[in-house]
Order: sequence, then C-alpha cells, then structure tokens
Amino acid sequence: MNDTVDLAPHRFAGLVAPAVERTFVAGMRAGRDAGGAEVSRRYGGPAATGFLVDLRTRLAVPGGTVEAAGFTAVTRYRDPAACRRALDRHVAHGLVHRGADGAITATERGLAFLDELWQVHARATGELWAGHADRVLRLVEALGRVLAYALVLAEDDGDPAADGAFLAMAPPHEPDGTPPGVLLLNRLGTLRYHRADAHAAAWTAAGHTATSIVQLASGPERLAIELETDRRAAGPYVVLTAEERLTMLADLAALPG
Repeated sequence: MNDTVDLAPHRFAGLVAPAVERTFVAGMRAGRDAGGAEVSRRYGGPAATGFLVDLRTRLAVPGGTVEAAGFTAVTRYRDPAACRRALDRHVAHGLVHRGADGAITATERGLAFLDELWQVHARATGELWAGHADRVLRLVEALGRVLAYALVLAEDDGDPAADGAFLAMAPPHEPDGTPPGVLLLNRLGTLRYHRADAHAAAWTAAGHTATSIVQLASGPERLAIELETDRRAAGPYVVLTAEERLTMLADLAALPG
C-alpha cells in the first residue's frame, strides 16, 4: 500500500468523521456508565457540571480559560439565553468562575471534579478498549500529529478553525502519565471541534444560520454543504500518508463501542 491509494485528504475527512464520532461517543458513554454519572451527582449533577464536561480539555489545564467567543462557538447550536442560564447555575454551584468579560475558568472545586472525571475516563476507556493497545497507541500518535498541524493551520485567519471552537478547546490537557485511552478520547473530542468549525464555515458561506442548517433537509444543497465541509476540514490530514489514513479508519472501526 502506498500514496497512490485514492484517499485524498478531502475524501478521508468525510469518511473519518462518523468513525471519530462513533468512537468518541462510545468512550464518553463508557465513562458515564463506569462512574461518571455518580461523580457528577456528588458535585451537583449536570446542572453544575455539564459545561465542565464539555470544556474539560481546556478548563482542566492549570489556569485554562475559555473566552466568551470560544464558548459561543462551542455552543453555536444551542439557545444563547439557555446557555447563559446553565452557566449561571454552574457558577452558583461553585464549579466555574465567569469573568466580567465572559471568560470561563474552573474553580478549585471544578478542578477537583475534573480530576475525578479523568480517573473515571482512564478506568472506563481501559476496560472498553482492552485488548486493542496497539490500535489505541497508533491512533493516539496519528491524532497527535493531526491536531498539532491543525493548530498550525488555525493560526492562519483563512482556516475555518481560526477563532472558533477548535482553538477554544485545543490542545487537549495531557499531563504526564495520562493513559492512552484518555489521550485517545480527548484527542478525538478535540478533533471533532475542528470539523464543527469547518461545517459552520461551509453553511455560513451558503447563507445559512445555526438554526436554518439544523432544519435543512437532505438533498442537493445539504450534500453540497457537506462536501464543502470535507474540503475545509481536510487540511490537517495532509500530515498522514494515504496508508496511515486507511490504517486510522481500520483502527477506529475495530475499536469496540
């Protein structure tokens, strides 16, 4: 197998997206079922922890902050007023601090929650993907290169991830000793935001809003937007050879969940 394989980055971007989504959702579900839901309840439940879970790859970084614009990008499909009320509840529970400029940071209590969640995710992904150590390590390494290049591209104002959800969440928090399963889960989760920004750029260019794109039915217009999303999301995948792209698809497909 070599680079003559017909798997250009834009084609790969469309093929890998559902595989990334499936594997990420499986890992998060495993964490919830393995104790994540119980940990959340001890800290006040989803009303207190929901956005901490969503923003964990940035808020768990010492001093990590999600700026107001980044929060807006991450929650672009949700009602802004409902998000503000939900964030108010997080603040009231003492897990999140919100600055006068709207920037969000985790409090000491919030960091304690995230530390416990990290441990749950380590245990859950270790069990979920047991027996697939080679695949997990291959994916972690490849995704590391993809995310690193995505960050380089995001510094270019022409990249769809510039000032979007991806830069709000990347790079993921990876302290020394982070287990491979957690690395994989959080790298997948962070990569999803790069495609989300590409999708938003595609539907914006087509004249849609976050509301209208959700309501858009399947058909030629939807297909054109998805193809444009693939094109805009393709940039980071040039760091992988065609063989590595095929291997990533195969590894993701083989992981349980």
